[in-house]
Amino acid sequence: MDNRLNKIRKEMNLLREEMLRAEADMHDRIARGRDSSEAAVRVLEMRMHLAAKAAEWKALGGLAILPTVEERLKEKREPLARPRLYIVPIRKARPAQPKAPPPKVKKRRLAARA
Repeated sequence: MDNRLNKIRKEMNLLREEMLRAEADMHDRIARGRDSSEAAVRVLEMRMHLAAKAAEWKALGGLAILPTVEERLKEKREPLARPRLYIVPIRKARPAQPKAPPPKVKKRRLAARA
């Protein structure tokens, strides 16, 4: 029985990967303004096969919880926790040496041109 469950699980994973590729192809066709009906039909067929595999897997005793869309939307989602900041000890600073004053710049006066 476990071998059968593993086989179905692997088939489901392969089907998901194939479905992702088909969806990417469909979106690519849409972006280029081409007909995407064939790709869309393929994706819908794959979804039907995936649903059938999931039902078969559950009937054989698959224990994973497969939440519905409503359950996923109702989940409490919180922002990710920020990592803690570690305080770095400050070294004692050397006594500051006096800086030389900047050289004085002669200001130029602007005159209107005639």
